[in-house]
Amino acid sequence: MSAELRANFHEQLDQIRNEIARMSADVTELVPRATEILLDADLKGAEHVILGDDDYDARSIELEEQCFRVIALQAPVAQDLRSLVSAIKIIADVERSADLCVNICKATRRIYGHELDAELRGVIRKMGEQAHALFKECTEAYLNLDGPRAAALHDMDSYLDDLQRQFIQVIFESHAAEHIDLQVAVQLAVVARFFERIGDHAVNVGERVRYIVDAWVPEHPYPESDNDPPEVVALPELGTDD
Repeated sequence: MSAELRANFHEQLDQIRNEIARMSADVTELVPRATEILLDADLKGAEHVILGDDDYDARSIELEEQCFRVIALQAPVAQDLRSLVSAIKIIADVERSADLCVNICKATRRIYGHELDAELRGVIRKMGEQAHALFKECTEAYLNLDGPRAAALHDMDSYLDDLQRQFIQVIFESHAAEHIDLQVAVQLAVVARFFERIGDHAVNVGERVRYIVDAWVPEHPYPESDNDPPEVVALPELGTDD
């Protein structure tokens, strides 16, 4: 490959990375927005986010096609190939995180009219803040190809996992105290799952960064799907509802 062609190739790689980072930064800002929409029962805001999801879908498709074109035309190897393969994976993680923010907004519509007590609201805010921090960090790690920063995402995600478990317990307690009905309790449990999965996607991005930098491969051959049902701990006071 001539020097001119190689320079052009690396310009394309940089453009792809910058566009993905820009899309990821947009999702980073979408997380606190969706959180506030949920806490404020903002139906107008929820509708705006839901309608805006098509834009994220279109951007992700365009970026994926750009990656495939570069692979087909340039036949990259080594780190360049890792960068493009990882970019395709990262695009999917970012787009799916946007979907999860949309799902939080849809949950806002489902629980509209039901008041949430202070403890529930407090944990929701903490989950939103931690999911936002995770996505901000993974975006910076990817943009700068910062392996150590990417590796630190696992510990940040552990805190979000702890918050999810705490929130489930608070939901049970709030339902037992008859502050929320069963339908709202179930919806909130699913919302907790959405926040937790946003964190997981941020960790995925971090793992792709480490793969680009030094070919590190994580040991989890069976990744958890966003379509898997949330883990539910059955407690007697909830009973059953067919």
